[in-house]
Amino acid sequence: MTSLLNIFWLGLKELRSVSSDLVMLIFVVYSFTGAIYAQATGSSSEVNNASIAFADEDNSALSRQLAEAFYLPRFQTPEPIAVTDVETAMDEGRFMFVVVIPPQFEADLRAGRHPDIQLNIDATAMQQAAIGGGYIKNIINERISSFFRRTDDSAQPSINLIIRRLFNPNGETSWFASVVGIINQITLLTVVLTGAAVIREREHGTLEHLLVMPLTAFEIAMAKVWANSCVILVATALSLYFIVMKVLHAPFSGSVSLWFSGVLLYLFFATALGIFLGTISRSMAQFALLIIFVNVMLQLLSGGSTPVESQPVWLQYMTFFLPSRHFVSFSQKIIYRGGGLDAVWPQFAMVSVVGLAFFIYSLALFRKSIAVTK
Repeated sequence: MTSLLNIFWLGLKELRSVSSDLVMLIFVVYSFTGAIYAQATGSSSEVNNASIAFADEDNSALSRQLAEAFYLPRFQTPEPIAVTDVETAMDEGRFMFVVVIPPQFEADLRAGRHPDIQLNIDATAMQQAAIGGGYIKNIINERISSFFRRTDDSAQPSINLIIRRLFNPNGETSWFASVVGIINQITLLTVVLTGAAVIREREHGTLEHLLVMPLTAFEIAMAKVWANSCVILVATALSLYFIVMKVLHAPFSGSVSLWFSGVLLYLFFATALGIFLGTISRSMAQFALLIIFVNVMLQLLSGGSTPVESQPVWLQYMTFFLPSRHFVSFSQKIIYRGGGLDAVWPQFAMVSVVGLAFFIYSLALFRKSIAVTK
């Protein structure tokens, strides 16, 4: 009972320390509000408001209809351009796409020949260029087919391909990016808060004050765990409700309580990582450098930025022991697919086992560090 009271009061000390650090509070608030919104809306995998121009050397009814087939919000209103100006316009970055229609284009099609249409793409925006090229090809093919169906007989397609986009019918990037942003911020902020608390007490001499009191290393570490975890949980809940659900209108298909149960399990690993980095770091500057390296690695290998299946096979075996990978996996199953405990218990179990093992190791290292200080 005494140990629990010690953990409770030490945790309150941690909360007061965090609340008195104005810069840290601003950082936490921004990370779960402005940073989430910027990540969700600042980048998109869809083509949006892309600049396009047409160099029409045919000037036929069909070529004019092709230019009229492009409109907002995917593309800007197509601008006419001379063929001689195409290279200059692309060099100046005025257009992302320039379509060149050759002379006698409609006549060649009616005669059964297969004329070429040239599509010039500014590939400096690689993702938009790749997706936009496919959009333009489909739009032109569809408009040519509809044009000739009104005048000539055409063969019926052999199949009717029906596409169903599950879990995100409209392909909204913000739905996915906002949740991934929250996951990344949970990892980053938990490690920063916990590790910074360890280093701050060492630099300010508070740790020596604690050592002369009848406290154990376990009590000191657990106080940091529950206090900083509470801060992260409150920030996560507010960000999920106000930013993700209300502002970005992203749906939450599964159980909110089940997902937060998984977050609690993951926090054992994240707080242990913070204690570990705070223990081995000799200064706040060294801790910051370690944070950059570790956080980037966890984000890139978790499957939130790119699918795990896209990684090399040998790397997939290694990332299997990263709790961040399983955190992303069960978050996607719960939030997007509406999965229950029967669908995510393997990820819960893996996060619990690896997180608890690393927590025990970090606690042992922290205890050894305190023993050396004494």
